[in-house]
Amino acid sequence: MKGLIQQSLSGFYDILSGNQIYRTRARGNFRARKIKPIVGDRVEFSSEDLQHGYLLKVLPRVNELKRPPVANVDMAVVVTAAVQPTMSTNLLDRQLVALEKQGIRPCLFFSKTDLTTDEQWQALQEVVRGYSRAGYQIFCDRDPFAKEQLARLQAQLDGHIVTMMGQTGAGKSTLLNHLAPQLQLATGEISTALKRGRHTTRKVSLLQVGQALIADTPGFSSYEDLSITKEELPQLFPEMAKLAPQCRFRGCLHLKEPGCAVKAAVSDGIIMKSRYDNYLQFQDLVASRKPIYEKRRDH
Repeated sequence: MKGLIQQSLSGFYDILSGNQIYRTRARGNFRARKIKPIVGDRVEFSSEDLQHGYLLKVLPRVNELKRPPVANVDMAVVVTAAVQPTMSTNLLDRQLVALEKQGIRPCLFFSKTDLTTDEQWQALQEVVRGYSRAGYQIFCDRDPFAKEQLARLQAQLDGHIVTMMGQTGAGKSTLLNHLAPQLQLATGEISTALKRGRHTTRKVSLLQVGQALIADTPGFSSYEDLSITKEELPQLFPEMAKLAPQCRFRGCLHLKEPGCAVKAAVSDGIIMKSRYDNYLQFQDLVASRKPIYEKRRDH
């Protein structure tokens, strides 16, 4: 039989197959082969009944997140507060770059928009237009939990494995509560864990929200690592990757090269200056990163 690991808890794996959930344990050879099944894995398993089964094989992963440990994520909802805390495009771009690297499709959800002044709201519209031009799907309503907006978001999530991410206090738990009011307790636990600054629960699961499966432990630290090359970085900014063929030099890094279509687009206001400034900072980070050498093991 084939299915998807929906929950992992103390050595048990609950596998969703069809409309049934089967509780299984992993065969001992997984540890010997240094394979750790995680939530989101597509697997092969055998089962006598719903409570007694064995996980036999983990199928190849499309991607893998470290925190929360979830595999085969299709989409990420990047929840960004318009205010409280103050919006940081640098933080947002770090998250978007990391998602592009993993091949995960992001959508941007701006929360706390109802708390903005008219001036802040107008400034946010400029930001929204910039990210929209870059090719990102955006949810930004003056009433963040307007029924129409939530319905559009749910329609995008249906049929996918999803993770929610964003700064602590951005409103991930609140958004989950509005999408699925029956999850009040679960998201309250998430919120408490986040306030402590660490995740203490050993249970990881995918919550059924409409026709979507959403990781219930939104993490952020896994998106702080810019473990990419200077050549790879421009490809992780969709609007730059799109314009790159128009640059005079093949392999243009959009730094100091003449005839750069990306720099021209920044000057013309097509690409947001904040996006380009963050790109330059990320290039500096990549250039200054020390190489990691594996320690030699003596046998």
